[in-house]
Amino acid sequence: KKDIPAVNFIIHEIHCRRNIEICPYCSDSIPKSEMKNHIESEHVQVTCKCRMKMESSLLKDHEASSCPLRPVLCQFCDIQLAFNKLQEHELYCGARTEPCGRCGRHVLLRELQEHPRVCG
Repeated sequence: KKDIPAVNFIIHEIHCRRNIEICPYCSDSIPKSEMKNHIESEHVQVTCKCRMKMESSLLKDHEASSCPLRPVLCQFCDIQLAFNKLQEHELYCGARTEPCGRCGRHVLLRELQEHPRVCG
């Protein structure tokens, strides 16, 4: 899968046929001696804590960005919780109030950033 000078092509082709395999899963060129290792480390099926099955090479990205059980912080109280619980928690948590330092009114936490514009 690479450009080879024509004068070296036959030698290169012999070398590749003898030493390189194409991965049946990702089509990468892998040295024959490393193919078993490659398949076991990159393509074996694993199960995430959310019970979703995927190739092991995809697990880290899944856990960081799309797993419903990945840990996230509440924007109002900085408590860490699972992503799939965040919306419900923030609805409750953002409904708490704190007094405004300028006008003294009690302001919902979810409106605290916008409040200075309308603060009398």
